[in-house]
Amino acid sequence: MAEGELPMATSTNNNRPKILILGTLSGGYRGADSVGQEHLEYPPNTYILPVMSAAIFPETFYMRAFERGFDGIIVMFSGTDCPYKGAPERTAEIINKTYELMKERKLDLNRLRLAAICTVCVRPFIEEVHKMEQLLDEIGKLPHPLPP
Repeated sequence: MAEGELPMATSTNNNRPKILILGTLSGGYRGADSVGQEHLEYPPNTYILPVMSAAIFPETFYMRAFERGFDGIIVMFSGTDCPYKGAPERTAEIINKTYELMKERKLDLNRLRLAAICTVCVRPFIEEVHKMEQLLDEIGKLPHPLPP
């Protein structure tokens, strides 16, 4: 797999919608780690990608993730506590541009969420994942191929 290329969303249970989490090392990923340390569980159809900052991913990354089989994406970052100057604003800007691309393709904007998760935010982490899973159960998986 080439650098920056997304894996195909695969699972032993292909009927469940697949959720991609971009977890920043200063926020969401550490929240996921805290969940594991407490031996709590979240759905197995959840894939966590640890990242330095979500601000480095262009709008096309999110659209390719949807095209490659992910039904929902949660960007979990530390919000304004982010150690990288300008990253929270840049991330929000990228997400807003992605929403425009999603509108053009008639994708439900709720499939992409931005959530501020701190390093010890165990319950909020689990709640975000369950909210996305519940939403995807209601609206269903994305059709493949996606509408043009």
